[in-house]
Formats: sequence, C-alpha cells, structure tokens
Amino acid sequence: MLSIKVDIRAWTAAVLFASITTPAFAGDSHYEGRTEYLAPKAENPLTIDGVADEVAWEEARWQGLDHRWLGPEYSVEDFHGRYKVVWTETKLYILGEFTDDVLIDSHRDPLVQYWDDDCWEIFLDEDYSGGDHQFNHNAFAYHISLDNQAIDIGTDKLPHNYSHHVESRWRQRGEKIIWELAIDIYSDEYTDGSKDNSPVKLSAGKVMGLMVAYCDNDGSELRENFIGSESVPVGPKDRGWIDAGLFGALVLIE
Repeated sequence: MLSIKVDIRAWTAAVLFASITTPAFAGDSHYEGRTEYLAPKAENPLTIDGVADEVAWEEARWQGLDHRWLGPEYSVEDFHGRYKVVWTETKLYILGEFTDDVLIDSHRDPLVQYWDDDCWEIFLDEDYSGGDHQFNHNAFAYHISLDNQAIDIGTDKLPHNYSHHVESRWRQRGEKIIWELAIDIYSDEYTDGSKDNSPVKLSAGKVMGLMVAYCDNDGSELRENFIGSESVPVGPKDRGWIDAGLFGALVLIE
C-alpha cells in the first residue's frame, strides 16, 4: 500500500484558506433538521473490549449513519454503520456496528493523513453551543483509528494525539465490526498541554452536541467515502471539524 506523506504545516495553510469560503455559522447556533438522541444511563461502568455484552447497551436505541458527505454511491456490502450511546457520571460510551469490506490503515504515523485511513470520527460539543471549533476546543472531532488512537487539531493548528481522552477497542464478528468507546468529556476551557484539565461530570438532563461519521477507504491513496449521522443542508459536506452547528442533540436521561 502506498503511504502518502504530507507537510502538516502546508496542509494547515491549505485548510485555513479553504475555511475562508465556508458558509456563515447557523444564526441560532444549530441548523434545522438536527437529530435528537436520548442516551440512557448505565448503572455501572462498561468494559471496553469490543464485545458489547453489557445490559446497558440493550436499553439504548440504534442510530444510523446514512448521510453520504463525500464520495460515490456505495453498496451495503461496502459499508453500513450505526451506533448507540449510554453514559455514567464520568464517561460517555459509544457503541458502533459497522460493515466495511476492506480495512485500511496505511499511514503508520498517527498524525499524518489520519482522515484518509478507515477511521471512526466522533464530534462532541460539551454544552451544545454550536459555532466554530476549527482551532479551538469549543468542540472536539476525534478521529479514532484502527489502532485505537484519537486524533484532533489543537489550538496551535496542528494535529494532536488525544488518546488519553478516549478508550477504544474493536473486534470483528462475522462480517461486522463491533467497536466500543469510553470518552472523557471536556468543556471549552480545555487547554492543550495543561495538567489541570478535568473531565466534566455528567448528569441526567444534560444536552450535548454529537455527530458520528466514518471515513471509508478501500485501497486508494485518499479516503473514498465520508459518511455521517447528520445532514449538511448548505456548504461543503465535510466541514464538521469546523462547524459545531451541524451536530445533533445528545440528551442524557435516567
């Protein structure tokens, strides 16, 4: 597999230029047509092992990934995805079930073209405020790789490894991939490099922003499809890493 190396600083300049042409952010913080997901509370912490045999998962409903943001039409044999969410006071748990006929991780450096390998992307906005989060922590856009690392852009406009925020494990079961995540939730006061960052305590009634996506590569130099859980009514379809107004509402319930 050909591995493409890029100059990250040159890439940053390119996306900065591209961001100039993106549409204005939603005036009321979020665009119309956002989904609402009611996430039940888990009585006990979940084991992140890619098995998903806890009772808590049975209480949560499936939500589909069915919005094609980038790439050509694809078959259900090529890709199909859905997810569930539960929570405790200290963690948000997300379960993914994917059909992906080819798994690709050709960039061994986790900070290089991580979006062009097969990966699961979790967009989280702690206070559902919407708005810009391109080079700030108003929201996070974790790219979860097949080797269970979590990458996002920091306030210095460079990729950072945030794997200490996300515990990730997946297993293949027949033709499906079962992928579990446990995520520490941080507010927009998070500071890169600081030892004083503390996760937010979660409680029933809290509303957060959530969007889920999958980058699918079947053997190309670049990802072939980008498929998400929310519609993008205007502008570039792949700008979730910039605009938190696209996120759906995640409501924590008892």
